[in-house]
Amino acid sequence: MLRSACVRSCFGLALLLAASGVDAQSRPTVVELYTSEGCSSCPPAEAQIGKLAQQDGIMALAFHVDYWDSLGWHDRFDFPEATARQRQYARTLKLATVYTPQLVVDGRHDVVGGGDGIGAASARTPGVPIAISVENDAVVVALGALQPAAPCDVLLVAYLPEAVSKVTRGENAGRELHEFNIVRSFRTIGSWQGVGESFSVPLETLPGDATAVAVLVQQRDQGPILGAASRALR
Repeated sequence: MLRSACVRSCFGLALLLAASGVDAQSRPTVVELYTSEGCSSCPPAEAQIGKLAQQDGIMALAFHVDYWDSLGWHDRFDFPEATARQRQYARTLKLATVYTPQLVVDGRHDVVGGGDGIGAASARTPGVPIAISVENDAVVVALGALQPAAPCDVLLVAYLPEAVSKVTRGENAGRELHEFNIVRSFRTIGSWQGVGESFSVPLETLPGDATAVAVLVQQRDQGPILGAASRALR
């Protein structure tokens, strides 16, 4: 992760955001699915995420957790940071335990299962102004000013829009799973507290199979999400 000075392209983005003054930017509702290829209850939730991902006004992301791996099938998309993020939500939202499939909506509340009805209830809401570009082999993120503002983390999420997995062991043995917006990595690239900021992350540091990125602006300690945007890398 590299914090950039305003190179010419980033400076142009910052000017674009500044031109809107303190007005918020319309943002999608962020729906995070915590799932596993080893969980027999998860395929319907994965299918629902695929439908949500096609709807305007929703950003759907699937985080594959690793605690199902000991039960017969190793999920090729799981990683420890996804499990750690889910466990932090359990603390923040005062939940008794983690589980799959679990949806977390805008970092504010959780829903059991695939989230039927979320699409009808969700719409774009005001949020932190965000612009994402790809310049000089790097993802450049520019955040606009917005007051008042709580201290927030800026997260870069790299994801694979679609994949198919053939499961040969565990609860889903013999099934072909269709999976969507699979998170391959995420990291905190900086902080934001109401003033314009810019960041640059080299493309070479992202997973090779990730073909899109999302930026989340989230209150510290995994609180509510206040800004979100995404773009394809190729």
